Amino acid sequence: MKISARNILVGTVSKVTKGAVNSEVDLTLTGGDKIAAIITNESVDTLGLKEGKKACAILKASWVILGKDLDPKKISTRNVLKATVTKVQEGAVNTEVQLKLSGGAELTAIITKESCHTLGLKAGEQASAAFKASSVIVGVE
Repeated sequence: MKISARNILVGTVSKVTKGAVNSEVDLTLTGGDKIAAIITNESVDTLGLKEGKKACAILKASWVILGKDLDPKKISTRNVLKATVTKVQEGAVNTEVQLKLSGGAELTAIITKESCHTLGLKAGEQASAAFKASSVIVGVE
């Protein structure tokens, strides 16, 4: 299957917490970064998600919010990952920012040109990528 989402991050399910309707699925990426996803219980069952199972966190580039010096304890989003900017490709309206997470995985974000300039993002600089657990799509092979 081919998909349009730019970010497919490979990892292993480290925890599944079932609620009445939804579950929180924690993934540990190759390299150690952690991602939380909120998906339906039906999806957990259909995908056979359990601790130790290989899975992918899928995320559209436009869902990724970038910032500098973000404190995960002072923002409501569950996923705040430290990264290094590897490439900035500026467009007329939007800018594509490629990042390498601290564990080595690559992530792409699409932000406005103005936001990129305001943050002063350049290759080699540190940044944080943030996204809601409900924005993460979980997939298995």
